[in-house]
Amino acid sequence: MADQQALDEVVRFTAELIRIDTSNFGGGDCRERPAAEYAAERLAGAGLEPILLERTAGRTNVVARIEGTDPAADALLVHGHLDVVPAQAADWSVDPFSGEVRDGVVWGRGAVDMKNMDAMILAVVRAWAREGVRPRRDIVVAFTADEEASAEDGSGFLADHHSELFEGCTEGVSESGAFTFHDGTGRQLYPVAAGERGTAWLKLTARGRAGHGSKVNTENAVTRLAAAVTRIGEHRWPLRLTPTVSAALTELAVLYGIEPDLTEVDLLLDKLGPAAKLVEATVRNSANPTMLNAGYKVNVIPGEAVAFVDGRYLHGTEDEFRATLDRLTGPDVDWEFHHREVALQAPLDSPTYARMRAAVEEFAPDGHVVPYCMSGGTDAKQFSRLGITGYGFAPLKLPEGLDYQALFHGVDERVPVEALHFGVRVLDRFLRTA
Repeated sequence: MADQQALDEVVRFTAELIRIDTSNFGGGDCRERPAAEYAAERLAGAGLEPILLERTAGRTNVVARIEGTDPAADALLVHGHLDVVPAQAADWSVDPFSGEVRDGVVWGRGAVDMKNMDAMILAVVRAWAREGVRPRRDIVVAFTADEEASAEDGSGFLADHHSELFEGCTEGVSESGAFTFHDGTGRQLYPVAAGERGTAWLKLTARGRAGHGSKVNTENAVTRLAAAVTRIGEHRWPLRLTPTVSAALTELAVLYGIEPDLTEVDLLLDKLGPAAKLVEATVRNSANPTMLNAGYKVNVIPGEAVAFVDGRYLHGTEDEFRATLDRLTGPDVDWEFHHREVALQAPLDSPTYARMRAAVEEFAPDGHVVPYCMSGGTDAKQFSRLGITGYGFAPLKLPEGLDYQALFHGVDERVPVEALHFGVRVLDRFLRTA
């Protein structure tokens, strides 16, 4: 059981990590090294030998291994990212990098995404050192750079160039799972992620005939691009159920006393009420236009127009996704992957998933653990190149009215102190038995 010092440290570590501004503006504009050095110092204080690794100066990753008691057991990767998305201070009620602890809540950018989990990992590892605990299997701890952009300086770099550090790892756990979801009826759900949609950020390019804005032009690049973007934005993607999403729908339906008819998914989602939010974004692929760039003067028809689209596809549907984009863009618009990462699928019948469920249920006996698929992605995508199966498991017990998912990349990001205490206890319980 995590001791009082671990409970105190997780709050302090969360606040102190928030105060280290690791805003990732994309395009390499970020510096995680101060946070990496902070994490490494605390790992070293637990008797470990952390390694700091960089692909680019200042974009620092930290890796350390905890030796388990069973040398024949597969190793487990426990990872968190150190970077955060930017925050506009004028929009916040507190300084987003103050790490203020007020009324039992820690405020600031990264409080839920994901310096809270980083702090939990550090607190648990240090508690083990004080107690002399060794886990059953080797545990590799990794704190990464660049998750909020391409991961090229973070997990991608580690997976491609330092795979030896993850030798023996077959499974991994990280963000976005085991948090309290209040359904509005008094039930508390704890979704554990066992899958991710694939990332398909697209660049669309329309080319046409440049000319004077006053002339007839049937080869207008802006018109061609606008038509393609409209087709993409209005497209209704067909239902595609992965094993994780099917299991989520089935378990939720049984919990609510509803017939789990997977042939009428939209009707089933309507019956699930607020709980449908856990699955509604992952029963289909998606493609949302997000950026447009064309022209340089109002009376000049440009010869080229560009758009960007945030696409996401379910496991096993990438070929269908590509074919659909070919059709929607049409003959006058080319498209390419601006950034692409694989979709993931993790088994629900694994001992690891069972141990995650048991750890949550021990400290939230009235909660209901259910599987779900993330609509977005994490560093688990890059680590999957090493054959590591990823789960989302960053436990938090949240009060009703605090919308955890809305806080990701949102204004006034914050996490209750009691949620951090719960997370340390559950993570400690899981990792001891994993």
